[in-house]
Amino acid sequence: MALRSVVPVYRLGFALLTLAAMATQLVSLAGAGTLDAVNYLTYFTIDSNLIATVLFLVGAARWRSERSPTLDLLRGGAVVYMSVTGVVFAVLLSGTNVDTAIPWVNSVVHELMPMVVVADWLLDPPQTRLTLRQGALWLAYPLAWIIYELIRGSITGAYHYPFLNPAHGGYGAVALYSAAILVLMLVVCAVVVWLGNVRSPAGPARQTA
Repeated sequence: MALRSVVPVYRLGFALLTLAAMATQLVSLAGAGTLDAVNYLTYFTIDSNLIATVLFLVGAARWRSERSPTLDLLRGGAVVYMSVTGVVFAVLLSGTNVDTAIPWVNSVVHELMPMVVVADWLLDPPQTRLTLRQGALWLAYPLAWIIYELIRGSITGAYHYPFLNPAHGGYGAVALYSAAILVLMLVVCAVVVWLGNVRSPAGPARQTA
């Protein structure tokens, strides 16, 4: 019962911190005259943080309500997106300008929130078991985002991340990076399903597809 009462406070606090971080960076870019609102708000990092933040706020508001399997499924997607955000930033983007130049903002959206979202999944696991087939649904958003990024980039010449820009190695390199990230996401999806089921009140029974 103590954990049940702490979790909504935890979610609300980190959701507000993340919103404050993104708003601070937005205001800073506007003040410097370099804000492109569409570009900023369509970074995968920003979108993933927004998804996680909205789900934290919903979870905090509904903490007395019966758990929804749909909400748990959406939460699992947020865990996948934030985990991949943290890994890709550490491996490919550390030191790259991705419009999060304010150090504490960068730390919140790329380092702190990925850990917080994973911790939330472990502290408050899904009430019903998830299948690998359900976990595969989490790939729909990243696939749609990559398609959007490549179409938008081919029209505007601007890309959010250098590894998706064909000017750096051609479309072969872009395809390789994209495939590697999707494979990483697929692995993370499986791990998130497994962790959720191990921690679920339903118990760690054998996973089926």
